Amino acid sequence: MLGEVATIPVTVIKRDGHRAAFDAQKIRTAIGLAVNDCGLEDQDFVDAITQQAVESLHGEEMDIPAIQTAVENALMASSHPEVARAYIEYRHDRDVDRARAMDVSAALDKLMSRDQTVVHENANKDSTVFNTQRDLTAGSVARAYALKNLLPPAVANAHLKGDIHFHDLDYSPFQAMTNCCLIDVAGMLRDGFQIGNARVESPRSINTATAQIAQIIANVASTQYGGCTVDRTDEVLAPYAEINYSKHMKDAEEWVEPARRKDYAWAKTRKDIHDAMQSLEYEINTLYSSNGQTPFVTLGFGMGTSPIEREIQRAIFEVRIAGLGKDHHTAIFPKLVFGLRRGVNMDPEDPNYDIKQLALECSTKRMYPDVLSYDRLTEVEGDYKAPMGCRSFLPKWVDPETGEAVNAGRNNLGVVTLNVPRIAIEARGSRERFWKIFDERMQIVKEALVFRARRCEDAHPENAPILYKYGAFGKRAPEGSEDVTPFFRDHRATVSIGYIGLYEAATCFFGPAWEHNPEAKAFTVDIVRRLSAYADQWREEYPYWFSVYATPSESLTDRFCRLDRAKFGAIPDVTDKDYYTNSYHYDVRKKVTPFEKLDFESEYEPYTKGGFIHYCEYPKLTHNTKALEAVWDYAYDKIAYLGTNTPIDHCYKCGFQGEFEATAEGFRCPECGNDDPETCDCVKRTCGYLGNPMKRPMVHGRHVEIASRVKHMDGPTR
Repeated sequence: MLGEVATIPVTVIKRDGHRAAFDAQKIRTAIGLAVNDCGLEDQDFVDAITQQAVESLHGEEMDIPAIQTAVENALMASSHPEVARAYIEYRHDRDVDRARAMDVSAALDKLMSRDQTVVHENANKDSTVFNTQRDLTAGSVARAYALKNLLPPAVANAHLKGDIHFHDLDYSPFQAMTNCCLIDVAGMLRDGFQIGNARVESPRSINTATAQIAQIIANVASTQYGGCTVDRTDEVLAPYAEINYSKHMKDAEEWVEPARRKDYAWAKTRKDIHDAMQSLEYEINTLYSSNGQTPFVTLGFGMGTSPIEREIQRAIFEVRIAGLGKDHHTAIFPKLVFGLRRGVNMDPEDPNYDIKQLALECSTKRMYPDVLSYDRLTEVEGDYKAPMGCRSFLPKWVDPETGEAVNAGRNNLGVVTLNVPRIAIEARGSRERFWKIFDERMQIVKEALVFRARRCEDAHPENAPILYKYGAFGKRAPEGSEDVTPFFRDHRATVSIGYIGLYEAATCFFGPAWEHNPEAKAFTVDIVRRLSAYADQWREEYPYWFSVYATPSESLTDRFCRLDRAKFGAIPDVTDKDYYTNSYHYDVRKKVTPFEKLDFESEYEPYTKGGFIHYCEYPKLTHNTKALEAVWDYAYDKIAYLGTNTPIDHCYKCGFQGEFEATAEGFRCPECGNDDPETCDCVKRTCGYLGNPMKRPMVHGRHVEIASRVKHMDGPTR
């Protein structure tokens, strides 16, 4: 019946002025919800009322109020007029919710009542401290104002409904802020920079260099809302450690006998390096950015092979393994990303194979480092670099002025994520219908991303001097310039098409055990392939590099699922789980080997170049680093970026070390039941980065997802 109805050639004029093809299924869904609210189970009634309402519509264009009136009239004349009341109340509630989302007072009421979707939206923010509360207050106001007054109406409406998610509305577009970046640390240390009234000159030791990096990170993190990365840390810092060595050699020439001078200078330099990296670790973990969180910073390293570069790598791992403070807590930041490369550190005959062994030890004890596969990453992205923050990657870009490839100083302008499971639910088994809705939604995504990028261009260099005037973005605006477009255009900056829930989307068509069904797998690959095709098309139309991004979905895994459950009910293995699966990941509830999981996920990676990461779940591995090494080696040619999830929780009350039990509200020690965050060190992979959910809780859906994860390996592996 509805197949015939849906072919009526009517264009619908949405409340925001956006035009869309008429879709009778949306009427059917709304009537179905009203019928359910009345405790009825009469599908024939739903179909009949839908048919009557649609047949009463006339004209080639129809607005929403006219359609709603037709539905209400059909219901009032039916044998169940009580359904009409439920339908009207449902529409009224939707209107109220929409208005409240754009109302500043309502937004502040949610904050003051400590609504967990607000105060726990970002697990890197401690919502109990004043500066975070101030940031949350400002963010609540900015979000409501942006939805009502700044975003294009079609974009705001799609965000509110849950068709898409316009990320970081607490910062953008209220402010013309950028998202994340690879800081040009090498250029800033070399050429100097300014923070506030202080002019900082090039450092003359590695100790001073790391102190300057900490200040750079703090200021960059306060002028954008996403993560920042110091890439090739070992190579960037090596010249300053060389200065230390030269100073120690000069002292040795005066005070040490000739045969021992080099040993003396090297021993002193090694200590300087270790002290400098320890200071950087502590400084980052004691910093608060202006938005009330520890700066989300990543250190990329691993390619250097000189003695000093090797020693910097070694020091980074030794400091992380040692932990923070007298109780040796696991440091959450900086995120460590270690590069693997054949001929450098992969095999026993490679010069840095011993550093790889230290990396494996560190990963089994502190979960970091995550690892990059040099050859695979170069194949996917065009060249090698660390991600910006947790997973956002830059493609290879050649500066048209110099003809040279550039990564340092480039940035991302933000993300808009498509709710893929919702499209699959609305398609009701028709893949033709799925692609029709998909293409319509992508036009909204495009409008949102173009608006996002152009809003960033409203900034002036004076708004963020560290970024635009003093080198963090890789070039320096001329004195008196008010134009920031050279930092973004000619495809220098990226803007990201996010997506979530390929598992749930395929489940709607093929059932929950679809992973070994070639047709189902091909369907999910087609989704990311289609996203990639849109990115290529839009890149030709605009001066920004559109790319496909496997959204971390820290809180979005909860939000999209929560909205869809309210709209469509508890759908088995889709909305009934309380979370959506991150991007292309294998269903976290299913037990497969790490090798099977990586094989399954590797096919998606080339189409999602704007950002991605793979994880495997392991038991405790501190005495089995060879098992982890086997996975790293297997992954090298298959995937570019791999994270390690292994139990590293520690109860200081009874001494337990391993994996805490998940409870409805949080986590507790399985030995003594301790759930005091002051005497527990609980570390979980939140999404792309680690979090301590006992000290900084996360939203409900993310907690359920973490608790649902099963191990991909129980013991020794091949």
